Amino acid sequence: MGVVLSNIIAIYRRELQSYFVSPLAYAIAGIFWFIAGLFFVMILLGPDGILVGVAAIDAQGQQLGVPVPPIDVPYEFIRAFLDRMGWLLLFILPILSMGLYAEERKRGTLELLATSPITNWAVALGKLLGVLTFFTTMVVPMLVFEAIAISGSNPPMALSIPLLGHFGLILLAAAILSLGMFISSLTDSTILSAVFTFAVILLLLLIDLIAKIVPGPVGEALGYLSLLKHYNTLIQGIFDTSALILFASYIFLGIFLTAQSIDALRFQRQ
Repeated sequence: MGVVLSNIIAIYRRELQSYFVSPLAYAIAGIFWFIAGLFFVMILLGPDGILVGVAAIDAQGQQLGVPVPPIDVPYEFIRAFLDRMGWLLLFILPILSMGLYAEERKRGTLELLATSPITNWAVALGKLLGVLTFFTTMVVPMLVFEAIAISGSNPPMALSIPLLGHFGLILLAAAILSLGMFISSLTDSTILSAVFTFAVILLLLLIDLIAKIVPGPVGEALGYLSLLKHYNTLIQGIFDTSALILFASYIFLGIFLTAQSIDALRFQRQ
């Protein structure tokens, strides 16, 4: 067990270091922060933003002399911002995951990994943890800005709501990256890997719409597979064990399929 753990840590450190010295990774982070910053400002301060909308509702209530029901501005802001962030992952994460194995194939080092004494599970888990850690470092600056934005709320916002929402964001990212890793293991083209990952994740995000068309138990089963449906549950501050199970299942599935893909390559080489 100790050997397996040390192998995972070695792969994890190697993968994480490769991101912090990659110009492409920094470019992806810069694009992510720019777009996320735009979402942040527009949701909070834009012409159709939450603060402007609440002020308009208050003014209308005063003019009509009608009491206005209280609006939980911090909650609405966190929920709306994390909703946009979830859709942003659809475009950012396929680019992050596209080189996890495709670059190894292109450089000819995948054969070395496939025939090494390190288990394919350890390699896949180490790679996934590395790219997920890099993504988490991209999210941290946004957490700081969110904390500043909601720090002046009265009464204070319950800390469990943003923590659960961001935990859901990390789980969603882990599921997408895990499936993207599997797709990356099938090709030596990073572009094809990114395109197919985008297509698969888009299907899994929108499968809830397909489920509404399909009647009966089949439609219910398809609806349960929707990443977006379960992610929306978590960002609303609702702790749902079925959402955790679904995300864990996607993560395990991606790691399992990746290990099987490399096993198939090892069999071919033998």
